[in-house]
Formats: sequence, C-alpha cells, structure tokens
Amino acid sequence: MKRLRVLVLMHPDLVPPDSLDGHSEKEIFEWKTEYDVVSTLRAAGHDVKPLGVQDELKPIRYQIENWKPHVVFNLLEQFHGETAYDQNVASFLELMRVPYTGCNPRGLMLARGKALAKKLLHYHRIPTPAFAVFPMRRKIRRPARLGFPLIVKSISEDASRGIAQASLVDSDEKLAERVAFVHEKIATDAIAEQYIEGRELYVGVLGNERLRCLPVWELEFGDDAEGASRIATEKLKHDPDYQERRGIAAGPAKKLTPELRTRIQQLAKRICRTLELDGYARIDFRLAADDTPYFLEANPNPEIAKIEEFADAARHDGLKYPDLLQRIVTLGISRARSIGY
Repeated sequence: MKRLRVLVLMHPDLVPPDSLDGHSEKEIFEWKTEYDVVSTLRAAGHDVKPLGVQDELKPIRYQIENWKPHVVFNLLEQFHGETAYDQNVASFLELMRVPYTGCNPRGLMLARGKALAKKLLHYHRIPTPAFAVFPMRRKIRRPARLGFPLIVKSISEDASRGIAQASLVDSDEKLAERVAFVHEKIATDAIAEQYIEGRELYVGVLGNERLRCLPVWELEFGDDAEGASRIATEKLKHDPDYQERRGIAAGPAKKLTPELRTRIQQLAKRICRTLELDGYARIDFRLAADDTPYFLEANPNPEIAKIEEFADAARHDGLKYPDLLQRIVTLGISRARSIGY
C-alpha cells in the first residue's frame, strides 16, 4: 500500500512518547495499544499523527480539513467521559466523509447497550444467559424467573470495569448491594445475568461484508485464590502482576472438537451481522459443561496491543502484527469507498 497520512485518535492521557526509553512497565502498560499502533504504522512507512481527543470535536475537524488524512485510526473508547458517546465520534467522521478504522456507529450503539444486544441475539435464537436490567433510582426487584447465582455488571462499560469477585451474587441482599455499587461507583444502570459455570472463550472477527474469524481463544484462570470464582474481573484483566502471580494467560482453546470450534466461529459471525459490527470485533462466550456456547458480550474495536488476545490470535492465524494493522486500515478505506467517499 502507498504511504498514507494516518490520524490516530486517542484519549489525551494516552498519547504515547516516541520511545519507551525511561518509562516504567506500569507506565507503558497504560498506553501500550496507542504506542504499538503509532510505532508500527510509522515503521511501515506511513505518516502518522497522534491526536488526543476528550470532549471537543473541533481538533478532529481541524486536522481533517488542514492535514487531510487518508484515514483516521480510531482508538477512542469514550468521548466526554462517556463510553456510549464513542459512536458519536464515528458518526462525526462519517459526516466529514473521511475513512476511519473500526466499527460503524450503528454497531457501536447496538453492542454498547448490553441489554439491547442480548434481546436482539435472543430473538435470533443465539444462546444468551437470562438477565434483568436494574435502572438507576429505581427499587431493586429481582424477577422471579431469574435464579441465582447471578453476575452483576454495568450495562454499558466494557473492559470488565467494576467486575470483582463480589459481582457474583447468590442472594437478594448481595444482589441489592452490588447493583447499588454499580449505580453509585460507575454511575450507570446495572445488568444482572445468569452465571454460566464453564470456560471463557473469545473469538476475534475481521471484516466488513466478508467476515474472517480468528482462532478460538481461551482465558486460562490459572491458580485461583481459595474460594475465588472463575470470572474475568477487572483486576484479572488489567493487573499484570496479578496475572503473573496467578498464572493467568490466554491462548488457543484446547480440547474443542472441530464441529464445536466451527459452531462457535459461525455464531461469532452471526452475532457480528445481527449487531451490524464491522472492521474488527471480539465476541466473548461462556462454554457450558454441555458444550453450549453462551454469548456474553460483543466488543467492537477491542484492545489491539501486541500482547493482547486479538493480536495473539491473529498471529496464530498467520497474520503478523504489522499486517493486522494494515488489514484494519484497508477495511476502513474500503468501507468508505463502498458508500461513495
């Protein structure tokens, strides 16, 4: 591909330095994705400009009009402090008629709303755990159909934000306590869903119209602390020291029959099409003891640092990291061309 001008959008606190020299592992972990994307695209010969964006669209418009990027690489996970507003940035890029990477605004909206996504997928007969939504400033009443144990999450936040061992509840009292925690500490509605005992599986998907599934990946929980449940908590997902102590790692899912592996990947494609996801996404499943893969979450624009599951799975499938980023860029440009700009 020819040399491109690539504008990379990210949170201002995550704009990476030009070099890792002099930075601690903890610092690097915070902006690893941003650094990997910027440095890899530069090494591939592209002209790359990082842009910190927090609560104003004006800087994006200025760069589009004056620098004229060929494509915008969108690494924003929120706007104005709200995860749900990331769709508005994608919409703005469409209005500016500039190609951008990752998911379109319709897919972002459908996937970010966990309850809506589960309703749509349940309608399409994709296995989903039973659930109930507990809005803020409403009395907490568990529907009789919803039995314990339940896992309580924010209805819109991703990256396991707010999920801890206490999120798994087995009584109405604990349910009320955890729902109140989500309301007060995360400031979103809460969703409580049936807890599925089983294996945690991830499937990366690349593509717009034609979808390519990456190998099925599994989160290995390692040496659990005594009495701990096997759930992907915020600490487990984002604390490297904890991961190392507990032997937590992710890798190719083992002991899946070819038929089950194919079924899981086909479900991932159906989920992406139902939720209108394009670009790149990761679909999370819980595989029950009877080999039923239950849909947990759809993650448009997932983490793509070199050390994260998506890039690892792509590498395992023969797609090296520079080629993965190039593929993501190409998908953004080709989508723009398909709709006439």
